[in-house]
Amino acid sequence: MTTSHAFPDNDRPPPVRAVFSAVTWKEIAHLVTNLPVAIVGFVYAVVMVSTAGGLSVTAIGLPLLACGLFLSRQWGRLDRARARLLLGVRVEEPTPIPGPRRAGGFFPWLWTSIKDPVGWRTVLYQLIRLPWGVLTFTVALTGLFVLWPVLPYVVRLLANADRAMVRGLLSPSDDLERRIAELESDRGVVVDTAAADLRRIERDLHDGAQARLVALAMGLGLAKEKLLEDPEGAAAMVDEAHGEVKLALQELRDLARGIHPAVLTDRGLDAALSSVAARCVVPVKVAVDLAGPGGAGVAAGRPAEAIEGIAYFVVSELLQNVSKHAGPGARGASVEVWRAGARLMIRVSDDGRGGARASGGSGLAGLAERLDAVDGVLVVDSPEGEGTVVTAELPWRDRG
Repeated sequence: MTTSHAFPDNDRPPPVRAVFSAVTWKEIAHLVTNLPVAIVGFVYAVVMVSTAGGLSVTAIGLPLLACGLFLSRQWGRLDRARARLLLGVRVEEPTPIPGPRRAGGFFPWLWTSIKDPVGWRTVLYQLIRLPWGVLTFTVALTGLFVLWPVLPYVVRLLANADRAMVRGLLSPSDDLERRIAELESDRGVVVDTAAADLRRIERDLHDGAQARLVALAMGLGLAKEKLLEDPEGAAAMVDEAHGEVKLALQELRDLARGIHPAVLTDRGLDAALSSVAARCVVPVKVAVDLAGPGGAGVAAGRPAEAIEGIAYFVVSELLQNVSKHAGPGARGASVEVWRAGARLMIRVSDDGRGGARASGGSGLAGLAERLDAVDGVLVVDSPEGEGTVVTAELPWRDRG
């Protein structure tokens, strides 16, 4: 989540003008109103902290502190609005703390509220504002009478200090807010991906194996009726039904392999990726090295099942792209999988026509979203006429 752009066009304060402009008058208004606002905020912060601290040994002390920090957050919202109106400082609103129901209960909510960094920085802002408010009020008010020629410069200096305080103490916690936004986005991607996979499985079952089994049942019913009247015709229909059974079983195997192949569970990525590579239209070389930092072998160095499944899916999708888009000039491709510290690295390359792009709603864009949902990365290097190299990076998690 981005924060604190001082003005719509750029981050620099407005230029100083000897003649009083509308911006200067707004800054003067902000400096003069600092004192009454700071007095109220200082009294509230002192009373809240001292009361909650004194009652912390009782059952109501911590809930009172949580409520006080919540009200400090609302006070910070008013200060941000005043700074936005009079100083032109645009600061994003922090993410609200979830209520007890969303937080998982009263005590998780209480702990989250007590350690809220936004609330505590707002309390600090309220405490240091009183001496600053006295200074700005005195300088701005007396300057209107005795510092008239240089007042715009003095006002700009004090206003810039105010802007720095607002950005430093009233802005969201950058790392935390960014991580929350990423997790919310990733959760949406995971939900959408799971829904798309369920729709695909349902469509494949309905249009493939289910349709064949329905036709098989009808064919066997007709064969049963003709069994006595036309044994040869019934035998031909049974033979046709036998072929339909084989095709339905093959489609079910392909569907199960697409969800999670048995060879992946039993023998790991090396065997599973070799099986996928054998179905590619161009020759594919597969190299898998999952030895851990201590030199553990492949059998001992398998990643967690979820990461292993995602890696298999990534390579399978990329090899399908090779089969579809590499072009008739492609002579070969390679799959390399290795462990680099706490990351699982995947590289799929071919010598086809290139020109692949991970944008515009392409399959590579969807693949990149899936990897991003688990803190992974997808990088595509595909110059026109020079082949394609796709590198994927996943977090390594030990099995079990």
